[in-house]
Amino acid sequence: MTAAGSVQEPSSPLQAFYEHPSTTVSSGPDRAHRQARMLAEILTERSGPQRIVDVGCGEGTATALVRRLDPANTVIGIDWSAMALERARAQGVLVIQGGIDSRGLPLADGCADIVIMSELIEHLVDTDSAAEEVRRILRPGGVLLLSTPNLAAWFNRGLVGLGVQPVFSEVSLRGIYGRPGQQVVGHLRLFTRRALVEFLTARGFACERVCGAPYHDVPRPLRPLDRALCHWPSAASILLVQARRR
Repeated sequence: MTAAGSVQEPSSPLQAFYEHPSTTVSSGPDRAHRQARMLAEILTERSGPQRIVDVGCGEGTATALVRRLDPANTVIGIDWSAMALERARAQGVLVIQGGIDSRGLPLADGCADIVIMSELIEHLVDTDSAAEEVRRILRPGGVLLLSTPNLAAWFNRGLVGLGVQPVFSEVSLRGIYGRPGQQVVGHLRLFTRRALVEFLTARGFACERVCGAPYHDVPRPLRPLDRALCHWPSAASILLVQARRR
């Protein structure tokens, strides 16, 4: 891992994929505002300045929005893509280059009050080490805010029944095969609501809330249905979890 301001050479085909100029590193406005709303709700329950770590911050749009919620908070963005961090730094985000694999996050034990993992876990090879690292840097009682696509989203249930590869899933870093969509984004792990809750519980978290969120690429005529199904997280497009470190 490398401190902010230096450049780390890609060490694997996966990291090279994220450093390629054609790979999307933007969180997009929908995800950025959703992340900020989740955090704003948590901050109303907490007193004093908070140290917030955005793991997998990408180009920093969401991180910058989080920082503007309260200038008294310390907000740190972490990503392993030097290309993404250059863009985040240009927005005034405090960034550190590093991964969340078995080598560990470049932060001290118990240093964070809140950790954000916004649609990151589906990109990871070693989800166990990632969850353990997040728990390590959170202080006891600290909060994890996590979002990820739902393997069991309502449209995926229908697609699998028709023999079509589910949306969000990928079988290659070089192309789309067997499913709708045109863009490869590097999804490696996908969760259902049940699997995500069981996984986080096993890694030392208490899941306090699980909600659903809409998916921006749902065809316009189906968006009212997609929004309505957010009230049924098990079938929602996106899973949002608030979990506390035990």
